[in-house]
Amino acid sequence: MTAAAARPRRSALFLPASNQRALVKAPTLDCDAVILDLEDSVAPAVKPDARGAVLMGLAARSWGTRERVVRVNGADTDWGADDLAALRGAPLDAVLLPKVDGPATLHAARAALGEGPALWAMIETCAGVAALRAIAAAARETGLAALVVGPNDLARELRCTPGEDRAPLWPILTQVVLAARLADIVALDGVTNVIDDAAVIERACAQGARWGFDGKTLIHPAQIAAANRAFAPSAEAVARAARIVAAFTLPEHEASGAIRLEGEMVERLHLAEAERLLALDRAVQSRQ
Repeated sequence: MTAAAARPRRSALFLPASNQRALVKAPTLDCDAVILDLEDSVAPAVKPDARGAVLMGLAARSWGTRERVVRVNGADTDWGADDLAALRGAPLDAVLLPKVDGPATLHAARAALGEGPALWAMIETCAGVAALRAIAAAARETGLAALVVGPNDLARELRCTPGEDRAPLWPILTQVVLAARLADIVALDGVTNVIDDAAVIERACAQGARWGFDGKTLIHPAQIAAANRAFAPSAEAVARAARIVAAFTLPEHEASGAIRLEGEMVERLHLAEAERLLALDRAVQSRQ
């Protein structure tokens, strides 16, 4: 089982750490991961208080199967080092690092956090895109577990207008997925700013799934259901995967590299993908 299949990350919801109501509600939401945000959604004046609220929330609440992630402030800010120091030993699953532009950011965060939580890296700068291969190559030694697209910051740096189809970002989206697959880690698609148009949200999630992402970061609870549907295996896909696995277990196919199934040629590479998909489906069903 690959890292991407080991745990569902269909929906990763950003919540501002300065919003007490959001912190209370977070453990009740049907998302696979909650990202308590200390960076963009928190005003400078309240960042220290937000940090304290996160630590209290992590320790005081039952989060069930939801993955607990905290996005810290950047290392070049007045709060980044204090964020990492405060999170050392905290009960969380991952720390999301903003604007990662190279392996040095990962190594510094790992040193500050100790052996504790995994690292997730935001890819949201031109420098980060240029260093993607090196960032992914450092995954094993730094505990990097996920690459996360930051489309708003990318669009600003590139001076492009993505639009609903995000065409100007397609080359970067492909590179992020490729880098994640090379490192056998998770790739999360970036946020969609629309929160009131269900059809737009559905299309955005479906697009990310087609590109090969494992899930999507979200900015509102109204987006969770669409992401959970888009990034979970469909019933039809699960059924076909089960048939592929069953066919290769037949005695007459034990030594076969390829077999005929339902009018198509199916190879062992399809078997590996079928096993991954079934593992993901089991993990999704277990979480539900």
